[in-house]
Parts: sequence; structure tokens; C-alpha cells
Amino acid sequence: MSNSNYVRLSQEEIDRAKHTDLAMMLQGMGETVRRSGSEYEWLDGGKKVTLRGNLWYHQYEMKGGDAIDFAKRFFGKTFPEAVVFLNGGSSAQLLRSSPAEKEKKPFALPRKAADMRRLFGYLCGHRGIDRDVLLTFVRKNMVYESADHYNVVFVGYDKNRSARHAHQRGSYSFSQFKGNVDSSNPAFSFHWNGTSGKIFLFEAPIDMLSFISMHPFMDMNGNNWQQHSYAAACSVSDLVLFQCMKDSDIDKVYLCLDNDDAGQSANRRIAAKLREQGVEFEILVPTMKDWNEDLTSGCAAVQPEPESEESEEEVWMALSL
Repeated sequence: MSNSNYVRLSQEEIDRAKHTDLAMMLQGMGETVRRSGSEYEWLDGGKKVTLRGNLWYHQYEMKGGDAIDFAKRFFGKTFPEAVVFLNGGSSAQLLRSSPAEKEKKPFALPRKAADMRRLFGYLCGHRGIDRDVLLTFVRKNMVYESADHYNVVFVGYDKNRSARHAHQRGSYSFSQFKGNVDSSNPAFSFHWNGTSGKIFLFEAPIDMLSFISMHPFMDMNGNNWQQHSYAAACSVSDLVLFQCMKDSDIDKVYLCLDNDDAGQSANRRIAAKLREQGVEFEILVPTMKDWNEDLTSGCAAVQPEPESEESEEEVWMALSL
């Protein structure tokens, strides 16, 4: 049966949309955009968003992206709608909704599948996650397989064990799908609370599970990994880290974000905050691009990252990847 809402997009259309000049587009829509040196500034409510060509960076949320991400974030578009919108299609005539006009979907976990065959096949067989480590999270209802699309669902709970966040990842080896469930609270993304006072912060749940799989005993006394705390931001945000520090007695932070420009820029940004607060921290860097690549390639060593100040240019380089 055909779907009248299906939009077939060419790679050329996607690339053209991705490289839309955001300042020019907003000015053409009657939005107020102010020049600031070589960049432009636009206000999302009272919060400043910096624009450079097709890139944007939200100064308050400390996140950004390209023009397609912009249309999704500020105009509520799906990916296909964003491409049509940016290329001047019919959806370009839609007005930007105010926050009060947007109907926010309540947070709800995806329905569980009857079994988890695909989940174990993907995470253990394809991604190399230790089966016993994975079972620990499965038994606590922190990881499961969804019934609709057979995605792996990573659930984040608050201290009262109420689900507040869910991150989904396609369970087929060729799938690139990943994303958070609507109305997920990033301060409670996928995490594990231990009692040792040490917490390890990662970008993605699979990297977190990979690191644990490589380091099941985390000190010379043979203490099990479960005694420590771990968190996956599902981004390069620090919200879940500081929420865990608020909810638990943390005295040392290990920043374990990806070995790329975006990850290391975020490592240094978060390190600066911890330094200001007098919190002890250490930066651990995977040998490959991320911890799952280290796991699957047999690289188990961690590399300390020398401290350095993040330049503004590094932020834009990270966004342009």
C-alpha cells in the first residue's frame, strides 16, 4: 500500500539543503538577524544562536549542527520535511511556531518486543559487548528491544526509578538509525549509579558498554565495574554528568568522549567546568575513534589527553563534520 506522505529525496537535494545559508534564509522569512564580526546572531526566544554560513551553535544549550539540524530543531521538521523546507518546497510557507503553539508529546517508552534475539545478536555478535555485562543492564530493564522496529532501547531513570529518557539504536548491522524518544530529559540519559565515587562519561550507550566490557575489573583490588558510576550523554552534553553528581557522592570524573574534534572539544569544555568547581577529573581517550572501535579492534589501552584551551574555531570545525 502506498504512503502519500512518503518523500523520495536525492543525495543532491539533501546536500543542497544541508548547505543552506541560514542568515540569508532567516532574513528572507522576516526574522531579525544581527551581524557580529564574521558571523551572525539570531535569538531563539531570549537565547543567542550564532550562525556561520550553513552552521549554527546554540550558546545556551551548547549544541549546534548544519542547516538540516537547524530546521529540525527550531522549525519542528522531520528529516524529509527539513530538506523540502530548506530547498524552498511547499513546507517553506509554514510559519515558525512559538514554543507555546507546539504540542509537546508526553514521554513514553517504546513497547517491548516479545524476545531480544536481535538485540543480543547486534550488541554481542556485531558490537562485541560482553554478554554478562549486557545481561546486567537487561535484567534491570535498562536495555531492551522495541516491538515496532526492533530497535535497541537504552533507558535512563531518575533516582526514584522512573523512566525519564530513552535512546534508540537500529539493531541491524547496516542501520544508521539512532535518536532519543520524544520528550526525553537529557539530564537522565542512560546511566549506572555506583558507590565508589568515580564516574565515567561517554557520548553513546554502546561506547559505555564497550568500555565496561574491556575493563570489568577497574582497580588492582579486583573491584567489579558495578561499583563505579557511568553515564552516556547520547550527545556531547554534560547535563547527565552534573545530574549524576547531584544525585550521588562523586569525587572523581573520567571524561571518555570520542577521539574526534567534537568529542575532544567537549572533553575540554566540561573539564573547564569541573576545574572551576574544584572537582578532580581525568580525560581518557580511545585509541580509535570511539570505545566500540577499540573493543572490536582489540585496542584496550586508554590515553590521557593533555589539557589545552578550546578555541572558538575548534567548535565550528566540530560542527562541520
